[in-house]
Formats: sequence, C-alpha cells, structure tokens
Amino acid sequence: MASKEELVAAITDKGAEIRNAKTSGADKDAVKALVGELLALKSKYQEVTGEEYVAPGEQGSKDKSKAKKKDAAAGGAAAAGGGADERKAKKAERMAQKEQANQKAKASKSAGGGSERAYHAVIELGEAMGRREQRVWLRARVHTTRSVGKGAFLLLRQGLATVQAILFAGKGGAGITKDAVKYASGISRESVVDICGTVKLAPVPVESATQSLIEVHVEEIHVVSAAMARLPLLVEDASRPEGEGEEGGAGGDAAAEGEGEEGGAHVGPRVTASTALDYRWIDLRTPANQSIFRIQSGVCQLFRDYLAARGFVEIHSPKLLGGASEGGSNVFTLDYFGSPACLAQSPQLYKQMTAACGGFEKVFEVGPVFRAENSNTHRHLCEFTGLDLEMTIKEHYYEALELFGELFVHIFDRINERYAAELAAIGQQYPFEPLKYCRPTLRLSYYEGMKLLQDAGYDANPAEDLPTEQEKALGRIVREKFGTDFFIMDKYPLAARPFYTMPCPHDPNLSNSFDIFIRGEEIVSGAQRVHDVDLLIERAKWWQIPLASIGSYLDAFRHGAEPHAGGGIGLERVVMLFLGLKNIRKTSMFPRDPKRIAP
Repeated sequence: MASKEELVAAITDKGAEIRNAKTSGADKDAVKALVGELLALKSKYQEVTGEEYVAPGEQGSKDKSKAKKKDAAAGGAAAAGGGADERKAKKAERMAQKEQANQKAKASKSAGGGSERAYHAVIELGEAMGRREQRVWLRARVHTTRSVGKGAFLLLRQGLATVQAILFAGKGGAGITKDAVKYASGISRESVVDICGTVKLAPVPVESATQSLIEVHVEEIHVVSAAMARLPLLVEDASRPEGEGEEGGAGGDAAAEGEGEEGGAHVGPRVTASTALDYRWIDLRTPANQSIFRIQSGVCQLFRDYLAARGFVEIHSPKLLGGASEGGSNVFTLDYFGSPACLAQSPQLYKQMTAACGGFEKVFEVGPVFRAENSNTHRHLCEFTGLDLEMTIKEHYYEALELFGELFVHIFDRINERYAAELAAIGQQYPFEPLKYCRPTLRLSYYEGMKLLQDAGYDANPAEDLPTEQEKALGRIVREKFGTDFFIMDKYPLAARPFYTMPCPHDPNLSNSFDIFIRGEEIVSGAQRVHDVDLLIERAKWWQIPLASIGSYLDAFRHGAEPHAGGGIGLERVVMLFLGLKNIRKTSMFPRDPKRIAP
C-alpha cells in the first residue's frame, strides 16, 4: 500500500498535469478523466490517513472562507441572496470567456494555424534587449530553482546558454501572485517550461548564468513537461570538473536533497562513468557534452564540405556482407535468410570498386563501422563512425598523403575558429592543451620513426608493427623534437598490412602505406591499393583468404581499375584526441563496447 508521502506526491503531480492540460487547451473529456483520477487519489489518501486531503498552504484559506460565509449569513438572507446572484453571474461570464478562448484555439488548430508566440533562443538574450526591456517567450529547462521570501529565482538552460528568471509577488505590473511564486519555485529540475517575460538589465551580473548582464522578469510560466522530482543524476553533478570531489553514486536522492531551503550551494556525489552512460539522455545535457557533440558534428560537416569542394562524391556502401569484410575474422556474424553473413568492418572494398573500377575516381563515405573485437580499452569501440575516402592517383600515392594532411589542417583550423565557446566549455570540465600542428604536415618514414624510438632507448623493431605504448612514446618524442602533435608516418612493413596494400616497388618488405597520429595515437590507416588482379590474388593467397569469399571484388579488377589510394578515419577517436580526452566513450553518443549495448 502506498505511504502518505507517496500519495501526496502523486496528488501534487496529478494536479500539475490537470493544470497543464487546461493550459494547453485539452478537450473536456480528457480533463474530466484526469480530475477523476485526482479524486480517486484523494479518496485513497483519506482511506490511508483517516483525514481529508488538504494541499499545503490551503488550510488557512479554508478557514478564511468559512469565516466569510459566517459573516455573510449574519448580514441577512437578502444580502446573501444578492451576493450569490452576483457570484453566479461572474462565474458564468468567466466560463463563457474560457469557452470562447478554447473555441478560438481549436479553430486555429483545425485551420493549420500555429501559436502567435515568437520564441527566442536563450543565447540571443543580451544587453540590448535588456535596455529596451523587450518582452519575450522562452522554452527552456529548469536548471535550478530558489525561493527567497515572496520571490523565486529560476536558472533556465537551453543548450550551452543559461539565463536567470525571477518573479516576485505583488511587484511590477505582471500581476504575480503568491500562488504563482509558490508554483514556480516548486517546479522540479530538468522540467521543460514556457516562460513569457520582460528582459531587463540585471542590477549586478548574474555569475551563475551565461547571459549574465540581464534577467527575465516572468509574467507567465507554464510547465510543458515535468521531470521527476528525484532524478537518477543531476546535470550539476555530471558537469563537475574532472578530478573534483570523490567518485560516488549517481546523484539521485542525495543530490536532490543537497540544496537547502534558502538555495544553498548544491553538494552532491560525483557521477560515475557507468551511471552517466546508463542515463545518457540526461548526461548529454551537460555543457561539456553539448560541446563535444557539436564539435563532432562540425568535424563531419567540414570533412564533407572539404572533399565535395574538390570533386569527391559521397557514397553509401552496404553494411550487410556475405562472408568476412576485408577477409578478416573479427566480424559480427548473422543469419541472412539461411545464408551466413556479417556486419561490415569497413567500406573498404566498395570504396575501391566505386572509385577505381566504377568511374567515380574520388569518393568518400560517413557511416557506421562494426568490429567484433573484445577490447576493453580507452580507445576501442565495437561500433564507431568511419570517415572514409578513396581517390585515383596519377603519379604517386603521396598525392593521397598530401590531401589527408591538408584536410586535417583545414578541420583543425575551422574547429578552433568556429567553436571557441564549445572548446572553452569542454576545458572547464576536462582541461586540455590545445592541439599543436604544423604546415605542411610533418611526414616521417616508418624507419625514421623507429630510429627516434631506438635513440630514446626503446626496443623498436623496424620489421614489426608498432605496439601501442611505443606509438604513445613516439608521439611525445615528435612533440618535443618537432613541436607538433599531428604527423604522418609511411612505408610500414608489408606483413603488417591488409592483402590489398600495394608493396613498395623499392623494397618488397615494405608497403606504400601510412598511418596518421594525434597525440601519439593512430587516427587514420591508409595505403595505395593493389589494382592489378594477378597481384591481388597472389596477396590474398599469401594471407590465406578464400578467393570465393572475395569473388565480386576480384571481378571488379578484372575489368580494368585505375591506380588508387585512400584511408579510413575514426571520427570518435579524432574528436577524443583533438580535445585531449582520456576515453573514447566520451565522444560516442551511445557507445557500444564488449560490455555495453544499451541504451
């Protein structure tokens, strides 16, 4: 059986739902049904407690009402009768006005008309609006609420922007009542509200708001969507700077109780990475996460725009494959109507078939990549977004290296120019050093990279692929020696590259391949591809790849293919390393790793 406290909370929420339904012009039957539910809850309350439910603060009003009725009775039956008639007339007038307004609203909706409200973005509110005291409508989330005496302060949040809204009973011409103040101060955090008010200059800067020079004096406030009173985590806790406070629980109840009656500073536990991902839709509201994914979007857009301006065509390759993508084994397998199939590890083979064999010459793709690798590391995901490109070459595969270098410098420059506010917001929670990069992009051979490591005391073998720890060490050495966090290294050992990689014409043990690094971690793997079908078959056999599994791919090269090169970029890894973040899950909106497949 529900407790008294649970019933009070349920009655309060149902009352708010009824008010919202009336405000939004819901039909009478819907409102009537909600009222019926409210009455049932009140009846349950009386059954549990043995007393009639009285809303907080209403007992005094009921006593005053009884006293007024007693005085009216003492004033004589005639006077009482006259007052009753007057009250009935006023009530009828109010009902008629309300019905007329509802009919107008319904007529507007049926005619396809919308609201006449002109909503403003919080980020648009500034000093100029405050000087002319402009009236605005806003839709935002309630970040915090604070009641002081006869007034209430609400910090409203919309994306990265916040603004303070205030309302005081009896002040100004807004007609704010005590009940309105009480209603506003009781709105739960993270609720979505519509507010109409006047933008005014703040007497003193509001340090807690991004729009610090102004405040909104509320005239109307409506709850569009109420959040639970107790949340599994608070945005404040999830926004705490890295390393601040102790690692703790989700925030939930303890966090909700951390703020005092007079709006004292909230102190709650630090949100764990697991809890943040379990409730990612709340975690995404933090300023840092809002900024990370806006920058991620910017990287994709800059990638597309740069390549499209240079004649590249965007393609969309299939993600369902018969057999193993690229001939590898780390694939997610599935049943395809009775036949074995897998999810694509990359669009590699289709990039080649369209660019070199299909006549498009220069192609790119932005799409999902699936890797069935049981790697629980800071930089691996089982699903990530690949930014792939493939291009025909005329003289040398360095044409592709030059394009990659110029592409990344363009992306870095524009992110720094266009996303200064987002970079600052990320830096507040996750302090990082801005990326160092040079023009033209530094290029080392694999042998030169190994020599730098050997000179620094590392046991680096030029005949083998570079281990992760040596990659990081090389990144530190390159930064110290050349002053850059971003560089390209080419001529990798042929044995460390896929079967379709072109061998180096000057050394059969090496390949025309390259990797690109940021802060000592790989973000791109690329190469010149084999375009001669006989050599392609020879390399596939060396790797023991069944030729039948790549039959269509081989056929494409039997019909004529141009020399070509390309590479694949991991979007989440690029953003992680550009921002100096420590875990790739921070740059994946809903990460998929060996231990997580939800939400």
